[in-house]
Amino acid sequence: MKTISSCVEEILVTQPFLEEALTRNIINYSALAEELREPIGLMLRKPVKSGAIMMALRRYNPPKGLRNSIKLKRVLQNLGDITVRSNLSDFTFQNSKTLINSHSKILEQISSNTDVFYAFTRGIRESNIIISSSEKQKISKSFSTEIQLGLQENLSAISIRLPKDNSKITGLYYQIFKRLAWEGIALYEVVSTTNEFTILVEDFLVDKAFSIIKRLKD
Repeated sequence: MKTISSCVEEILVTQPFLEEALTRNIINYSALAEELREPIGLMLRKPVKSGAIMMALRRYNPPKGLRNSIKLKRVLQNLGDITVRSNLSDFTFQNSKTLINSHSKILEQISSNTDVFYAFTRGIRESNIIISSSEKQKISKSFSTEIQLGLQENLSAISIRLPKDNSKITGLYYQIFKRLAWEGIALYEVVSTTNEFTILVEDFLVDKAFSIIKRLKD
């Protein structure tokens, strides 16, 4: 049976920004309770009083994984090198039986050039290649027989070296995504390995995004 408290929890869990503002005591309980009165009334199928909702909000305890733990703060402070690469292009190709052969061609051509940025990700139906824009012609030639679904240019990559055992730290990626979202940074793509995390943004956003990520270590 649903209660006001369970409805409040259901709403807050699906809106992490609102949940964090609440746990940091930077939100007006009375105004939020009034805002939630109608949706909670619909969930319970009966009228509810804002006072009862406000009481549920004050008693709400966020899941442990979403709290700012000392361990998480320590990990953020110990983030490794932050590297920026500009002048990148992102190609999207439809997956095919021959795509891996086309991929091999481009790898042979750029393997000796350590200055080239290159990342390849394969999904179920499509694959992406992020590469230095200087190599665009090589991509077009190597993948000439493939179906190209998209091309985005004028991109920059920000790579962050993560500490070991980062996969065991609850909320690490959430903190990064949250800060970027709050500042209005739209991520074009995200690429990660075990101990490295790379975001792709449009060139005009790279300075702001870099500054935000750097402040995570403060």
